[in-house]
Amino acid sequence: MTPQELRALCLSFEAVVEDFPFNPETSVFKVLGKMFALTNLGARPLTANLKCDPEDAVRLRAEHAGLIVPGRHMNKRHWNTVTVDGALPGRLVRELVEDSYDLVVAGLPRAERLRLDRP
Repeated sequence: MTPQELRALCLSFEAVVEDFPFNPETSVFKVLGKMFALTNLGARPLTANLKCDPEDAVRLRAEHAGLIVPGRHMNKRHWNTVTVDGALPGRLVRELVEDSYDLVVAGLPRAERLRLDRP
């Protein structure tokens, strides 16, 4: 996945904005103000911090050692750093980004969730 493809994927979800609260290089993708993905689109290898169910996080780290690791600078229980530059199947990367978005949406107040077209 290229940096442009990752950015387009993150922005394809409902109510998502790209923000730069930390520095001009770090893209933070938020849904209704809550972060679900963080990446430096110019870094090599290209990685993204993505929210993950804690049990799935451990399993994914074991299945994809070195490519999915505990989230750098994040809560290691709930975040993974995922290498998205082609070493992992594109389908898996897309699923992980979508799962991260869905987890954040699920944690939003009911009124905000209802504003989105998601259950």
